[in-house]
Amino acid sequence: MKKTSYYIICLFLIIFIGLVMIYSSSMIWAEYKTGNKYYYLIRQILFFIIGLALFILSSKISYKFWYKWANKIFIICLVLMILVLIPGIGIVRGGARSWIGIGDFSIQPAEFMKLGFVIFTAKFLTNNEGIMRKNKFFYLYMLIIGIIFGLIILQPDFGSGIILVSGVVMMLFVGGIQIKNIIFGSVFAIIGVAIMILIAPYRLERIQSFLDPWSDPLGSGFQIIQSLYAISPASLFGYGLFNSKQKYFYLPEPQNDFIFAIICEELGIVGGVFLLLLFFVIIYLGFDLARKAKDNFASFMALGFTSILLIQVFVNIAVVIGLIPVTGVTLPFVSYGGSSLVISMFMMGIVFNIMLTCEKDISFEYKDNSHLKNSLKVLK
Repeated sequence: MKKTSYYIICLFLIIFIGLVMIYSSSMIWAEYKTGNKYYYLIRQILFFIIGLALFILSSKISYKFWYKWANKIFIICLVLMILVLIPGIGIVRGGARSWIGIGDFSIQPAEFMKLGFVIFTAKFLTNNEGIMRKNKFFYLYMLIIGIIFGLIILQPDFGSGIILVSGVVMMLFVGGIQIKNIIFGSVFAIIGVAIMILIAPYRLERIQSFLDPWSDPLGSGFQIIQSLYAISPASLFGYGLFNSKQKYFYLPEPQNDFIFAIICEELGIVGGVFLLLLFFVIIYLGFDLARKAKDNFASFMALGFTSILLIQVFVNIAVVIGLIPVTGVTLPFVSYGGSSLVISMFMMGIVFNIMLTCEKDISFEYKDNSHLKNSLKVLK
């Protein structure tokens, strides 16, 4: 079986599991809020149909198309990031102004920026091979990253900002950042994150609840405590599909960021590990593609999209099992959310197109990427 077949099978298995678990986790909450227990499932299926159309479209369009449109796509995403901050345009939910309303639906510009910034960075690194070894260009790109991160933090959406920046930094690392600049950037980032935590009381509360959830069990520590209550007693095979107890108004909006807790509660350790194995296959194939693709632009795009997927999966799971503070990051393809599902499928469609191109051994137009192969050995 070809790698493309494994990729498609694993991707759509994850999406199918997500649809089933969105219905299971949200049925009680949806019926209480809307009178229709299928409310979130129906909406997610609509998002899936849109995402599927975009996946097919992006898998059919040559990846070289995005090279030509990279700058324009990035500018459009940047404009959306600014518009969402304007009162009357941006919609506030849960204290964050992260959505722009379109009729009964809404889009999340931070999700679009994941797509736009990766394509933009891939083109920049392709056109300027080895440029990250020069300090002045490193600092210039760090300024661009800082502006994007700042726009996301103003919403505020700390989790999405960390994921986007981390994914792009992995691309820059493969592009040739010097070790001293990595250390400098890391120290600067740590100081910046510390300042943002100190100036935002709710972030400090999340840190405190992470260290000791029981210090405020009905407040900041409530969500992580209920998540652990879902995971801990579930045993090997769980309580069975649709039999979660925590979805009965214990775990808040379980179809969103903490859906993995419901998966473990109903399907047990076996179900949780199976889902993670599916993600592992997709991520492994993505990094393998980045290492073997025959030109820089294809390699950098595959690397960027796969890195964002890896980091987002890691952050979500780490939050759910209590390894890091709550960040509000969805589990890709599984959690309820239109922008996340649609953009993630679009990105995977581009990766799939690169994979198909490699399998057909079509000649590429850009530079040889032998230096990338050496850098990407760490990702094997």
